[in-house]
Amino acid sequence: MNAHRSAAPEAPTEQNTGAGWWVQSVLSWLLLFALAGLLVVTIVLPLVVGGHRFTILTGSMKPAYPPGTLVVVRPEEPVDLAVGTPITYQIRSGAPEVVTHRIVQLRRTADGEIGFVTRGDANRADDEQIVRPEQIRGAVWYSIPYLGYVNNWFSGPKRTYTIAVLVVLLGGYALFALATDTRDRMRARRERR
Repeated sequence: MNAHRSAAPEAPTEQNTGAGWWVQSVLSWLLLFALAGLLVVTIVLPLVVGGHRFTILTGSMKPAYPPGTLVVVRPEEPVDLAVGTPITYQIRSGAPEVVTHRIVQLRRTADGEIGFVTRGDANRADDEQIVRPEQIRGAVWYSIPYLGYVNNWFSGPKRTYTIAVLVVLLGGYALFALATDTRDRMRARRERR
């Protein structure tokens, strides 16, 4: 005669049920999702659409884009740009320095080329130079307040290394969480036998 023993379900361990554990778990996951989301909106999305990230350095675009705001711009055809659109453009054609101002007027040259009159939202006068299509880096797609300060601090190789470290840390944390969860499930399964 075979005796069949049935194990009573084990009560959850205090390690996995306390309020502190739940708070820690929720906060950890929220932090992980927030960092992943931040990486997506600041790096992945701009890459996907061929866009660029820029930091607003002056108060000329207050209140819409105060200093320290990170703006993400995406390429637009000049004919699709309208009055009221904020654009980022080269101050001088071919130069790396850029400015983000709003289009306030469209103009055509004698030979039919379109030009853009721009002005900072906080400025009283239009910009002196008419912006030519080849100067435009893109139209502002979205912005994130204060993140521009971080963008400026992390530049060049520092940014590359920091992103690599963050990816490794996030990946490592995800693997650690998965391994810990797997270990706990296997331990619980063994204890039930």
